[in-house]
Amino acid sequence: MIRLLALAALLAVQPALAAERITVTSQYGPGKPQTLYWEHFAQELEAARPGAFEVTIVTGGAMGGEKEEAEAIRLGSITGSLSTIANLTTWVPLGAVLDLPFLFEDMGHIERTLAGPLGDTLKAAYREEGFVVPAFIVFGARHILSKKPITVPSDIKGLTMRSLQSDLHIALWRSLGANPTALPITEAYGALANGVVSAMDMTKSGFEALKLYEVAPILSETAHIWAIGVVYFNADFWDGLDEADRHAFEAAARSSAAYFNEIAAAEQAEALARTIEKGAKLQEVDQGPWREALGSFARDYAQGMDDPRATEALGDIEAAR
Repeated sequence: MIRLLALAALLAVQPALAAERITVTSQYGPGKPQTLYWEHFAQELEAARPGAFEVTIVTGGAMGGEKEEAEAIRLGSITGSLSTIANLTTWVPLGAVLDLPFLFEDMGHIERTLAGPLGDTLKAAYREEGFVVPAFIVFGARHILSKKPITVPSDIKGLTMRSLQSDLHIALWRSLGANPTALPITEAYGALANGVVSAMDMTKSGFEALKLYEVAPILSETAHIWAIGVVYFNADFWDGLDEADRHAFEAAARSSAAYFNEIAAAEQAEALARTIEKGAKLQEVDQGPWREALGSFARDYAQGMDDPRATEALGDIEAAR
């Protein structure tokens, strides 16, 4: 069964035995890919294990930002969620390699990389920290949002940038002369509105979903990073599932990840178009100067990480081209 907080139930199956209740979370509201992921997951799980689980979806970041959600998953008060790779670098720094700028050519390149040795290495590393990751997802490319056009790297110099809560993202903006301020996504709108920060980066769908176009109406199309994420669950909960249930969860997670990637990709252009109708502006950007300015950043950052697997990971990414 599925129960979406603040929405009507989508399924109404009366099980013979009490269903096990699980809580999953979305940083976004109803109708957005992050929430639709869990609706699809719950339907797949119900089809495989009728009446066995009651899935409650808490939307809109009601249980905190991504970091708070991750901490709650480790404690078991949240069963599962979606997270950016950047958020989980607190526990698995190696994941930062996926967030390095201008590494991936397209979705196919990302999928080939994560289906290979690097994907297996990361899943094992998350498991050691209490997270089970049955699938990876792709949120979309990240672009710069601001109140004035950003066309070349020198336009960033001196700006106070909202950054993801990630050492890599902080280092990236600092390397371009910006002053990064790490904030949860739930605080980004207020920080832009109040002038605490003057720019940030985000996917096109996030630009719309969080109404960031109201406080940073210009999207400069840098596509500097592909925002990759994970589907993850509390490891103790996962280990407590019997074999049939675990198989059903894994199959539902992977099927829903493919569904998410499809709708998230379509959502990017559609979301941008809707924001433009509401007054946002698209600033086209020549990637050449950005690639030049960040040319050595990925290799230097990987070599500076306290993990010999980081440089190997860059090799895995290159081999998957």
